[in-house]
Amino acid sequence: MSAYHDYGFFNEDAAHTHAYLEQPLLKLLGTNKSQYILDLGCGNGAMVRFLLKQGYIAYGTDASEQGIAIARKQHPEHFAVQDLSTDDLPGQLAEIPFNTIISTEVIEHLYDPRRFIAFCRKILLQNGGGNLILSTPYHGYLKNLALAIAGKWDAHANPLWDGGHIKLWSRKTLTQALEEQGFTVTDFLGCGRFPGLWKSMMIKARIEVEGEKVRRV
Repeated sequence: MSAYHDYGFFNEDAAHTHAYLEQPLLKLLGTNKSQYILDLGCGNGAMVRFLLKQGYIAYGTDASEQGIAIARKQHPEHFAVQDLSTDDLPGQLAEIPFNTIISTEVIEHLYDPRRFIAFCRKILLQNGGGNLILSTPYHGYLKNLALAIAGKWDAHANPLWDGGHIKLWSRKTLTQALEEQGFTVTDFLGCGRFPGLWKSMMIKARIEVEGEKVRRV
């Protein structure tokens, strides 16, 4: 896990993925600036800082102590160290009524994505339900075929990378994982490049408390 905990955060620069994720994320978040947003796997906090500048209420956690130390330089109260394999938020964030969770380019790095989605579910239901927005590299049939024909698989998903991609998701498989936990997918956006060959995809899903029962698939 140490390679994941220290994922190479050396400054406050945003990852290259932010260039094609920021606008889709804003579209899915909508104009409600009063929602409490939690960014799980926030890295050096670049996306949280972006959202704060846009007027949203946003906080973030990450397993990387190095990344969180960078994030706290500007907004010390908005970030905490957290291993995503745990089942509870750090103390200073546990009392905040998060009703929106985002996680960009994280779930493909996790050995147990079902547990991660269950953790998101738990947080949202504790606060009366809410939305989960996930982004991950897109893997549909056409893109996979194009990578294979071009001989680009080793460059795209090199097994020698430290902390590389463990899970490769399609729209269908990510939707299935969310529905297994009682989420209802409400939106899908392709991010970067053009349809069918997107760099990433972004899915928004909602879970609600109905009386004393949780809606399940």
